[in-house]
Formats: sequence, C-alpha cells, structure tokens
Amino acid sequence: MRYFVVFLFLSFSICSFAQQEETVSGIIINDGTLKPAVNVNIININKVKGTLTDLKGNFTIEASVNDTLHISLIGYQSIKVRVTNDWINNTTTTKIPLTERAYTLEEVIINKYNLTGYLQIDSKLAPIKENNYRYSISGLPQGYEGGQNSPNAFKRIVSSVLNPADLLHNIFGKKPAEMRRLREMKKDDTVRNALASKFDRETLAALLGVTKDEIADILERCNYSEAFITTANDLQIMDAISGCYEEYKVLNRDN
Repeated sequence: MRYFVVFLFLSFSICSFAQQEETVSGIIINDGTLKPAVNVNIININKVKGTLTDLKGNFTIEASVNDTLHISLIGYQSIKVRVTNDWINNTTTTKIPLTERAYTLEEVIINKYNLTGYLQIDSKLAPIKENNYRYSISGLPQGYEGGQNSPNAFKRIVSSVLNPADLLHNIFGKKPAEMRRLREMKKDDTVRNALASKFDRETLAALLGVTKDEIADILERCNYSEAFITTANDLQIMDAISGCYEEYKVLNRDN
C-alpha cells in the first residue's frame, strides 16, 4: 500500500509538471492583403525556442506569461509580442498582422578604386589586406578574417578586463544571462536557420538584449574587420560574439 501511495504521488507530480509546459498558437497575416504569411520566424526570446508558420500562417510555440515573441520575415517589419494570460487561455485564433517594409534605394558607387580595365594596372590600384587573423564561423568553410594586421585577435579583450569602464566588460560582465543565451541559440535549429538567413541584426539584438550599434562595437573591439561586421549574416555574427565571449571569460577568470 505504501509503494502504491508513493507511485500515485509521483504520477500526480509528473502530470502537474507536464501541465506547466504551456504553448500559444496564432496565425500571422499580411496586414495589407490579409493573406497568411508563410515561413515567418517566431522566436521566444526568453526560452530561446523558435518555430515557423506553415502554409496557412499558423504556428504554435512553447511560451509562458510575460515571455516575449520576436516575429520576423524578410521584407516585413519585425515586431515583438508579449504573451499574456488571455492569450494562453484563449480558445479562438489569435491573428497577428505583419507590415511590409518599404525600401529606399541607395546610391550605388561604381569603380570605387577608379579601375582602368587593365589587370596589370588594376592589381596595383585595388587595396589588398594582408596578415588577417582567420576565424572559423558558421556558414564559412574556410573561416573569416578578423581584422587588418591582427597578430592577436583578442588583444583588446585584455584591456577590457583591466578597465571596468570598457564596453566589453559592461556588456559581457553585466549581462551574463543574455550572454548565456548564446549557448541556447546554438541548440535550436530553427533559431540558427533564422539567423543564417538574416543580415539586419534585429533578431540577434533582441535575443542578446543589446542594440545593433553595440553588436558592431563588440565585434570591432574583438578586432573583426569592418567588411566582416557589415557583410556577415546574423548566424556568423552570433558565432563571432560567442567566440569573443568565451575568450573574455577565460581572460577574466585568469585576472
């Protein structure tokens, strides 16, 4: 009888735990056409979980009250939606509209280096960067350079450890929870795939709790080149920040 009571108690505990795993569902639509939006990225910033909308714009994702969902799709304005009790308990379909983004074409500069068309001459006119440190970054099979004339790609991190006012210390040191999300991001394929297709830094900034400018500053202080900072996709940027953060932790522990 005693074992039966223990078994019954454990069963109730397991059921209670299972019931605590809540989800929210909805449908993403184009606010202009009112048609379903397909393959929209929905990421729970708090739990670092992601999903995509299906062909009818429907999605379901694990979420709790006060979690924030980051919703994005290329060509649309990204939005953040807070999960409420009403949403979790609501039995009707929640519709979330996305607004198409208007783009302004920028001026294109041709022949930036005043090339002549003759290989022997142009090879001397076009600048060549040498001695760049190369990193292993997701999506790049042979790594990526980390800055011009960089014998030590993390030399600036040392100063950040010694100088409490440095930007790296302020971000890495004061945002440990956000930085720990880097590991969680690598575990969720939906999150990784979403970041691999983005270049706007919006989703990454939301997940890390930093601004786009701070992301650029972090990479610059980790001695990544301007070319990498401006052209890499968000997944490559995430891996670069992750590597910089891991190196920062090692140096910070040693000091």
